[in-house]
Amino acid sequence: MNLLVRADQLRVGRTPFVLATVVRAERPTSAKAGDRALVLPDGTIEGFVGGTCAESTVRLQGLKLLETGESTLLRITPDAEGPEDRPGAEGLLTVANPCLSGGTLEIFLEAMIPAPLVFVYGEAPVARALADVARAVGWEGSRAETAQTSIPLDASAVVVASHGRDEAEILTAAVKARIPYVALVASRKRATAVLAELELSDAEKATIHAPAGLDIGARTAPEIALSVLAEIISSRPRQTAPPPGEPVRIMLPLLEKPPAVQIAPAAQIASAAQIASAAQIASAVQIAKDPVCNMDVAVVPDALHYQHEGTVYYFCGTGCRRAFADAPGRYL
Repeated sequence: MNLLVRADQLRVGRTPFVLATVVRAERPTSAKAGDRALVLPDGTIEGFVGGTCAESTVRLQGLKLLETGESTLLRITPDAEGPEDRPGAEGLLTVANPCLSGGTLEIFLEAMIPAPLVFVYGEAPVARALADVARAVGWEGSRAETAQTSIPLDASAVVVASHGRDEAEILTAAVKARIPYVALVASRKRATAVLAELELSDAEKATIHAPAGLDIGARTAPEIALSVLAEIISSRPRQTAPPPGEPVRIMLPLLEKPPAVQIAPAAQIASAAQIASAAQIASAVQIAKDPVCNMDVAVVPDALHYQHEGTVYYFCGTGCRRAFADAPGRYL
């Protein structure tokens, strides 16, 4: 139950994770059906789904699923011959792990990816409608009435609908924070005037959607909100998982609550380099080969490793690491 409470805390904090549940265990295995664990974006595993060999496989496959947002049934077996080709085996991933004690585990890996966040500034009907429309399609819509509210670094979109209040400051901060979609709700004439005032380069100004929304002939506040959300969806990037140990900016929340970008007068806004250091772009999972058993291992801080002659080698379990440490030349 403590693990499920922890999972709820991660959801509230908009942290992506994979819930791993053992659904079947063939003896001899240390895990039993019903055992659970959480795989976090930095490769940390909380809970128990087997020994170090099984844990290494769950970590690697869990991190891969955080890249795609998909879920799968993972079968870990010491037998190289898996059932992946049998009829009806779609959705089953079989990994042969020769280090296992002889049993087989089937673990359901469920990726929990937070809904994309649309952050809206303003009190106007369009601002309120946009937050509502975002929630209606399964996204998270959040609204701030004043520019004193910080921009969440994991926001997928920042839309300014404040009708003249603090527009330049908010747009500048959102662009410097490299939010994927930044937009201004305004007429074409006023949008041009606002963009001209911004202390941004032409390339940076070109990233701002002004006026916001697709041209669908919208007239009412809900229709305008729909046109803006349609434009956000059409331009959204592919969801990715964070690199181990680094915070997330695009489409995913941070492992820990981020130091958000505070809206301030233009002279006080953090530089692009400072912001980039607080929110790195996500990249693919790094994989190393266990030199003893040839298993794929995720390169994360918690991974078992051993340094030999200036090179770091990664291992699926303690047995492989011990074998390598005793006689490196046998495996190199």
